[in-house]
Amino acid sequence: MSSGVVTAENFGFDRQLRLRAAAEFSEVFAARKVLRGACFALHYRLNDKPHARLGLVIPKKQAREAVLRNAIKRQARELFRLRRTSLPPFDLVLRLAKPVGSSAAGHPINPRSRAAWRAEIGALLDQLCQRITR
Repeated sequence: MSSGVVTAENFGFDRQLRLRAAAEFSEVFAARKVLRGACFALHYRLNDKPHARLGLVIPKKQAREAVLRNAIKRQARELFRLRRTSLPPFDLVLRLAKPVGSSAAGHPINPRSRAAWRAEIGALLDQLCQRITR
């Protein structure tokens, strides 16, 4: 998993790539390093692993519907999965910091919303890489 080459075997989102314990999230928040976007905040801290790990905080207060929270999480996981080989070995916590609009009952999430989330999350990951390479 530690190689930089993306293959079918290491292109997933395994348990070792996730933050799972509350203590792991607390350590990232305690580092007090954050990049902010319009709706999201990306908290980060250096880890002792050879790869980046991701944790997500999508509170019900900011996205009322479960379908909306799950859609945001899917977009974040997919971007992380695609970019993880180029990310520095950091523990990352992506947090939804501002409310996002809800979908109408029975209708899918607006594709423009998904594109906007992807663009913002991607921009935050790009900012992180730029900040580290300076």
